[in-house]
Amino acid sequence: MCIFCKIIAGEIPSNKVLENEEFLAFNDINPIAPVHILVIPKIHIKSLNEVDNETIVKITEFIKEVAKKAGIFEDGYRVITNIGENGGQEVPHLHFHILGGTKLAWPKLG
Repeated sequence: MCIFCKIIAGEIPSNKVLENEEFLAFNDINPIAPVHILVIPKIHIKSLNEVDNETIVKITEFIKEVAKKAGIFEDGYRVITNIGENGGQEVPHLHFHILGGTKLAWPKLG
């Protein structure tokens, strides 16, 4: 069972921001911005490469709700998902990083 599945199961605590029947949002334990929230589906999906269209539409709406609750919806925020090892995915469970609370710069990659 992956770490996110353990969080969903309540085996590992998290600082929840928002939750519904299908998705969970919680604060990242190593934030890189004043607001850094992770959004995950409650079913195990390895990455964006495996997600179905219905789930992606629903999780997009959920992400907007999270941004509103976090107070960053109007000022702007960034949503990132990493796919695979070369994409920087560290946990093999689909997740989106919501970053905000400041003017975000674009990092140099490579």
